This record gives sequence, structure tokens and C-alpha cells, in this order.
Amino acid sequence: MKYVLAAPLALACLALGHPARAADPDPWWGEDKALHFTVSIGLGAGGYAGSAVWLTERWQRAVAGAGFSLALGGGKELYDLAGHGDASWRDFTWDIAGTAVGVGLAYLVDLVFFPRTIRHADPQRSPAPRPERRRSPAACL
Repeated sequence: MKYVLAAPLALACLALGHPARAADPDPWWGEDKALHFTVSIGLGAGGYAGSAVWLTERWQRAVAGAGFSLALGGGKELYDLAGHGDASWRDFTWDIAGTAVGVGLAYLVDLVFFPRTIRHADPQRSPAPRPERRRSPAACL
């Protein structure tokens, strides 16, 4: 009677079991991924803040910060691909995520502490006419 239950149990183990795999040499949650993520946060936010010196629009600063961070992250992966390290799409994915977080944080700080975008006066453009205010008949009395 014992052996009657052993056969179905053995079949279930074979059907549901997973084959053994070698350790992943580039895990998604590796220590180097945290480094890529945090450095990209700093580069994205720093690029955003640094570009505020000459760019007036927030979207331009965001593009500059993202471009700065992704250019350095992509350059590092190309350097690794040239034989100086281990190039990894997973590393670059974490660079992209860190860049998005860094630029997003810088954008939010910009919105909170500088609610209005300062626009430089354009000498070619004439100021827009102001609408006239109408007075109510009661105000004339």
C-alpha cells in the first residue's frame, strides 16, 4: 500500500521539478547594478542643475541632464565592450532607471523652489497689449 502513493509522488516531482542551473554571472539585482543606479541618479540630477546656468526651460534642462547621464553610462558600457570590462545591457538598463529618477527629482526640486521659469526678454518681440478694464456704472457715481 505504501508503494501506491510513491509512484504518483515521484511523477509529480519529475513534472514539477526545475532543472539545476548555473549561477547567473550578471544578476539583475547585483551589487554593481545598485552602483549604476545611484551614480546615474547623481549624474542626471547634476546635469539638470548644471544646465540651469544657460537653459531657461525645464524640459531643456531635463533633456540635458538625461543626455549627460546616459552619454556617460553608455560610454562606460562601450568602454567595457572594447575589452576593458564586462559590458552589460542590464547595467545600462539600471543607468536608464537611475537617470529617470535623478532627472525627475531635480525637476521636482526645481518646481518647488523655483515655481516660475525665468524667461529672458526678447528684444525682437513687442510686449503683448494689455486688455482694458471696464468700469462698472456704479463705480462712476
